[in-house]
Amino acid sequence: MRTLANVLYLVLAMTSPMTSAQEYPQRPVRTIVAYPPGGSTDIIARIVGQKLTDRLGQTFIVDNRAGAAGMIGAELVARATPDGHTLMVADSPFVVNPSVFAKVPYDPIRDFTPIVLVGSSPLILVVPAASPSQNLADFIRLAKAQAGKITIASAGTGASSHVVAELFKMRAGVNLTHVPYKGLGPALAEVTGGQVDSLFSSIPAALQLVRTGKLRALGICTRNRMAAVSEIPTIEEGGVADFDAFIWYGYQGPAGLPKSVVDKLSREIARAAELPDVKERFGGMGLETMILMPDAFRPFIAKELKKWGDVVKAANIKAD
Repeated sequence: MRTLANVLYLVLAMTSPMTSAQEYPQRPVRTIVAYPPGGSTDIIARIVGQKLTDRLGQTFIVDNRAGAAGMIGAELVARATPDGHTLMVADSPFVVNPSVFAKVPYDPIRDFTPIVLVGSSPLILVVPAASPSQNLADFIRLAKAQAGKITIASAGTGASSHVVAELFKMRAGVNLTHVPYKGLGPALAEVTGGQVDSLFSSIPAALQLVRTGKLRALGICTRNRMAAVSEIPTIEEGGVADFDAFIWYGYQGPAGLPKSVVDKLSREIARAAELPDVKERFGGMGLETMILMPDAFRPFIAKELKKWGDVVKAANIKAD
């Protein structure tokens, strides 16, 4: 006959919250993407999510919650129950927003649990096909000779294309006039048409225009040339030292996520991102698999927060 203590133990065991990675996931997992469908963040969430669904036996659902430069989606995750059933794929604006906007509904360090960084995509500096700048050295020479007259577009004030442009201005010692647009698409269209002189674009958005001769790529923001676009020289090769800027993508959960869940998720997501077919699909998007496990991802976020915060402050960038 069971004692009262045994009965209580069984009841508690049945009703207690998840205590080990072996019990996770217990139901479908929602992965928040803070942008509309079709962008790089969304595609990464869907590619990796399918692998996790196949591997862990629960559906990893992508939930697009666009708006406010990614802050709506981030706030949803920050306020979610920390049980591993609500995640997000964060990207670079996650750490830029707190410096650009007066009110941000989350703290990127305090309100989240870093799980794993999975990929990165460097930006490329592009100019119209008819530009007199045949290479980066030409562009810098022209910008110095015509201070303030050369324009540089962006996807909007505080966007990655904007803050990287400001970093370039500082490192190259040039004065370019910023022209913000409402999204990367309109900015690319204006540069392609010759209405604006230059733009730091993501590779997926600009590569086809470069390869069809409608744009010219002057440099890629990596220390070494990227295998998928090896024909594009690095910004450093063009004469700008210590220039490394990329959009990164990584999984985050709410603060307080159990270590057992973090360990299981980071291991499984990293495994998925390293699969040959996933790496091939990433490469086709201009992405490189870049794995940072939790202990390395956490200081990486802090470093990125400071790096871009310093750029935003020095350039006096304020959201419209």
